[in-house]
Amino acid sequence: MKRDSKLSSVLHVLLHMADAGRPLTSDELAGYLDTNPVVVRRTLAGMRERGYVASEKGHGGGWTIACDLAAVTLRDVYEAVGAPSVLALDHRSENPACLVEQAVNAALDEAFREAEALLVARLGEVTLADLARDFTRRFKHHKQHHHTHGRRHEH
Repeated sequence: MKRDSKLSSVLHVLLHMADAGRPLTSDELAGYLDTNPVVVRRTLAGMRERGYVASEKGHGGGWTIACDLAAVTLRDVYEAVGAPSVLALDHRSENPACLVEQAVNAALDEAFREAEALLVARLGEVTLADLARDFTRRFKHHKQHHHTHGRRHEH
């Protein structure tokens, strides 16, 4: 089963946008994710609708952060990308006739709900500012002082 990486991708480009200090084009952001600019625009659409990012067309345009990083949690971003399922596990059959499988599904349902609630609650405890601080700390302690995308990020 393919894992959903939308949350990770959006967080990745948000940190690049926060660090850049200038608008970043969809092409630049696509380069960070090794994907197509159309995918970036589609992925950031939900973020723009909630006012977390803004985009300007034309020369000097691009994507920028439009929110206070300390006020937006990972849970906010998770919800903005459509609250994808946090678990790759699922039932063998949604509506089984077999009573054994019904019992298995009931037990799994409870465990899935508890695990998802725990993860979503944890996402609500971490802000984009927390991530930005962690990146800055890692950057300062990195021996080569350049980011793995091959460009030096100035602060």
